[in-house]
Amino acid sequence: MATRGRPRAFDRTGALRRAMEVFWEHGYEGSSIHQLTAAMGINAPSLYAAFQCKEALFREAVELYGAEGGDLIGRSLAGGGTARDAVAAMLRLGAAEYTDQSHPRGCMIVLAATTYTPKTEGIRDYLAECRRQSAGQLRDRLAKGVADGDLDPETDLDRLANYLSTVWYGMSLQARDGATTEELLDVADAAMAGWDRLTGSR
Repeated sequence: MATRGRPRAFDRTGALRRAMEVFWEHGYEGSSIHQLTAAMGINAPSLYAAFQCKEALFREAVELYGAEGGDLIGRSLAGGGTARDAVAAMLRLGAAEYTDQSHPRGCMIVLAATTYTPKTEGIRDYLAECRRQSAGQLRDRLAKGVADGDLDPETDLDRLANYLSTVWYGMSLQARDGATTEELLDVADAAMAGWDRLTGSR
């Protein structure tokens, strides 16, 4: 009599990655448990056993997004060169990554909770904090430019970081609306064209 083999081990990371893509494409509110379980290849009880609840699943998905390359600001600002070089690299990387056909368009952190209900205010606040951390990384890199002597010490770093973050978020939204890589590169170049005026450089 044939014996049954051991059940195949649950690929938690693979299931989480597929959930991440659902959230990335449809947002937190727009992703139903049915959509998530179908994408993950598990049933609802298995989802709750592995991840506790939809919100906990989402938070893990956001962490995975950052770990697998979603932290574009951190990646691009870690390179060498001047502050201007780093910011230009950040915007151009965003143009390329936001329109990459191998995954949903735009930035998950920007797009996953554009709408919310009283029940999902925690998700809204969580993503807002993620964005504040990214803006903080950007401001820190600008401050390094001042310390290194390649950025005017009179530059209003908060103003500049807020402006660049707004461009960054807008590029993500335009990518979701179908903007091409070339169109977003034009946006990046236009933003950098105002660098000297924004920083007081000559």
